[in-house]
Amino acid sequence: MARIAVCLSGCGFKDGAEIHESVLTLLALDQAGAEILCCAPNIQQVAVVNHLEMRPVEGEKRNVLVESARIARGDIVDMSIVQADDIDGLIFPGGFGAAQNLCSFASDGPACTVHPEVERLTGQMLDAKKPIGAVCIAPAMLARIVGKRNINPRLTIGNDKQTAAAVEKMGSQHVECESESCVVDETNRIVSTPAYMLADGPAQVFEGIQRLVNEVLRLSQA
Repeated sequence: MARIAVCLSGCGFKDGAEIHESVLTLLALDQAGAEILCCAPNIQQVAVVNHLEMRPVEGEKRNVLVESARIARGDIVDMSIVQADDIDGLIFPGGFGAAQNLCSFASDGPACTVHPEVERLTGQMLDAKKPIGAVCIAPAMLARIVGKRNINPRLTIGNDKQTAAAVEKMGSQHVECESESCVVDETNRIVSTPAYMLADGPAQVFEGIQRLVNEVLRLSQA
């Protein structure tokens, strides 16, 4: 049984992990019989957004690990204790939290920085040649990490030209992809899917995520 870590970035697509993408990732892994380890960095969110009114909430502070525990039903660990030796694969759901809490891509674009724990664990996975999955906007964060290692992987965020250009500026090859599919970089063991970068609803998102999960599991056994 493969043990796959799912790194969350909060709870809510405007300021944390995209809930549909996160839950559908967990569903696909569970259906495939994988053991799931949810994790998140123990840090403060960059911002808090009222998801009913779609506006920032000034002065409110929330913790990424605490908020992520909502999605994981409390079964979650601090990312700082997770090592590549503990897992067979790593998946990052999307949501603004991936671009804002796990890294600064939302504000800094290609010049972004990545949270040290995210960069550490991702780097360990790359060194160990263990598969990494990235959903929605998360491939942009991954592009920054691998770009510093002179790796030139194939990634997708769908077909948004501005984001694709930023991904390529960080040293990755962007591949256009529909939401129901995924892009597999066999050499670097990286799988990505656009999800809500393109999808109209959860059915399309699930189709792409299920393909991504199946490829991550395949690569974890290769």
